[in-house]
Amino acid sequence: MSEAVNLATLNSEPYYLQLADEVELFRAAYDARLPVLLKGPTGCGKTRFVEHMVWRLYREERSRATELDVPLITISCHEDLTATDMVGRFLLQGDETVWRDGPLTRAVRSGAICYLDEIVEARKDTTVLIHSLTDHRRLLPIDKTGELLSAHPDFLLVISYNPGYQSVLKDLKPSTRQRFVSLTFDYPDEEREATIIAVEAEAEMELARRLALIGAKVRNLREHGFEEGVSTRLLIYTANLVNQGIAARRAADIAIVSAVSDDPTVQQAIADIVDVVLP
Repeated sequence: MSEAVNLATLNSEPYYLQLADEVELFRAAYDARLPVLLKGPTGCGKTRFVEHMVWRLYREERSRATELDVPLITISCHEDLTATDMVGRFLLQGDETVWRDGPLTRAVRSGAICYLDEIVEARKDTTVLIHSLTDHRRLLPIDKTGELLSAHPDFLLVISYNPGYQSVLKDLKPSTRQRFVSLTFDYPDEEREATIIAVEAEAEMELARRLALIGAKVRNLREHGFEEGVSTRLLIYTANLVNQGIAARRAADIAIVSAVSDDPTVQQAIADIVDVVLP
């Protein structure tokens, strides 16, 4: 499943609060056309970061804005994703058989940034096809047409995954990992997470601070065997529900407590934190 982001979508800047030097590092990687790997827990802002950087690259440098209608193509990886889904296939059109480029091929031809989200969820034989795009060759072989497609000079490949969530069987192979420069993401500190929640959900800062405190305390449960913590995304969802008139405690119950785990013991531990922090 893929999603194309066109320039009309990027008329306004996707909000992203810079936490370290990731913006400068990504820009340097793009200028050198080095493929980028984003590592970090779910819901910490990896996808938003990519959208933000595309806006910077294609909107701040307005001379490029008229050259490309779709600067970002996102592919959500899953176990049924095949090489054909990414590269393309022959389709019947009337009485003819015509070739239809897949999302990866469209990005390679046009010079878009192609973002493979949660790359390790894809089949191994699918991920192998990106290897020739991530070294000096920058080539995409299209076996069904016999074409050896050279990447557009502006093409960049970006992939992401959550190393804390994946099992050994779903980790990146060294032969793939070592083709990318790697940026590591994590959840922001409390104050900056509160700022993100307040901006994204248009929430009162007092509520945003309380939700950020819940996030920090739940993540501390990692020390007691709870691996994932709670994502910034879920904290924003909670604030969104409050904006719709749902009581804060009830909003946290469905967007945090029930959402992060089905384990009753874990749910109770999180509910205890919520009871202390929220009025």
